[in-house]
Amino acid sequence: MPIVTVQVTREGSAPGRKSVTPEEKAAIIKGVSEVLLNVLSKPLESTYVVIEEVDLDNWGWGGLPAEQYRRIRAAAQS
Repeated sequence: MPIVTVQVTREGSAPGRKSVTPEEKAAIIKGVSEVLLNVLSKPLESTYVVIEEVDLDNWGWGGLPAEQYRRIRAAAQS
């Protein structure tokens, strides 16, 4: 029985949205489950997919919090 955890940032997928929609989550669950079926022959009914949404202030890259890193990149590109 595979258990897959998918982490996504809690920002939404479009401006003004603060989270991933239920429809997007359903598509993630379906897609991940189908990959395990196709690659490992794991039946859909035995695959568990957990989606965790990570708040923006709880992650970063480039040694900086995500918002600060984005501001610096945006300033450098203008």
